[in-house]
Amino acid sequence: MDETHFHATRQQVNPLPCIFEKALLSQAAACEAAQRLALAERELMACRAPAVRVACGQLLALLRQNSAFALKLRDPRRILPHALTMKIQCGGLVGLKDLLDPEAHAPDVLKLVRRAQEEFGALAALPFSRIVQGVAHWQMRKRSRPQT
Repeated sequence: MDETHFHATRQQVNPLPCIFEKALLSQAAACEAAQRLALAERELMACRAPAVRVACGQLLALLRQNSAFALKLRDPRRILPHALTMKIQCGGLVGLKDLLDPEAHAPDVLKLVRRAQEEFGALAALPFSRIVQGVAHWQMRKRSRPQT
């Protein structure tokens, strides 16, 4: 399947893609509203809660904006490479978990977004200086090299 056809089909199969899809697929986070889908031997994550998806979009935009200095980004609106996207998504969720639910094993996106809205009223009121610490410290897992 060529990439153009894949992306067109993807939009039909998954009209509400999960905002934190990369974090969920890498198993760095979980979400009760997420649903796994498969398309052309690839995994996708769909969101079953449109209202929460809007809040997740706002959270991700705020994470990108507030992480720009820590990640040395000149323009946080540009398309980011995979590694930086992972750092923002996974590290941001870890930072939010550490702020709101430090006892939890792994970040749960739905629970964290709802709790953030309850405790701070608006996502923009979150203390991003503390959350961005999670972004700055998060590292991708190192690939294990096969022994020869």
